[in-house]
Amino acid sequence: MQNRQKESEQLGFLYETTREISNKKEIDLGVKSSLNSKKEPVEILREERLPKNILILDTETTGLDNKNDDCLEVGSILFNVKTRSVLAQQSFLLPVENNNAEKINNIPAEITRLPQPLSEAIKYFESLVRVSDVIVAHNAEFDMKWFGLNKLPEIDKKWICSMDDITWPADRQLKPRPSVRDLALAYGVPVWNAHRALTDCIYLAEVFKRCSELEKLLIRALEPKILFRAEISYEERDLAKRAGFRWNDAIKGAWSKRMSRLEMEKLDFPVQEVDFNT
Repeated sequence: MQNRQKESEQLGFLYETTREISNKKEIDLGVKSSLNSKKEPVEILREERLPKNILILDTETTGLDNKNDDCLEVGSILFNVKTRSVLAQQSFLLPVENNNAEKINNIPAEITRLPQPLSEAIKYFESLVRVSDVIVAHNAEFDMKWFGLNKLPEIDKKWICSMDDITWPADRQLKPRPSVRDLALAYGVPVWNAHRALTDCIYLAEVFKRCSELEKLLIRALEPKILFRAEISYEERDLAKRAGFRWNDAIKGAWSKRMSRLEMEKLDFPVQEVDFNT
């Protein structure tokens, strides 16, 4: 938490310092500074760190608890941001004895145990992870917890959650935490019934292809996130709900959300930063 806050403060200091130097040059040389453009300070400072390749990832599991349940399928798409192109895609099954979530993902446990080149599939998956700059998943908090367990490798990369970290354009009229299905429909992507790992990856890839503001959204999504608690009354709870705050989630008995300081400044109600170390 302290590291995130420190990084955010450093960005603010760097921006103010750069703006002062730039404004001085503008006065001396009579030229327009690029920092006076409509681009936001964080966006300018982070453009050089824009991911070139992202790995869109999804998992299917036998349940919700990674201590007692198993991941039985992984789907991934290597996506190039600049060209809006799919470079590679993959899905594979992992053997399980039972699948208590079969009604949801339609994967019978017995087919996961049929012969397949699993070790080769995992090696290829690791190669896709290596050439990616960022991992993107819808509800990333859920997906990331399965890696490093059983046969799945650990992933030492930054993650972006397309449900929580990306603030989708207002003209798409999406809820603060949209489902993959709603996100796809908002961008005109056809939705079919199959619920498999690669399916959700395809939805996200198609959304990214159609998203003209993708670079800006990714830059903002990579900003350090801080946990904030909404300082509102019971009667004002809809304000927090519409802004994507969640009740009784990270903080019991309160509305809370992780967001960047830039996002926090745009809220129309007061919030309090939460630091569990104090």
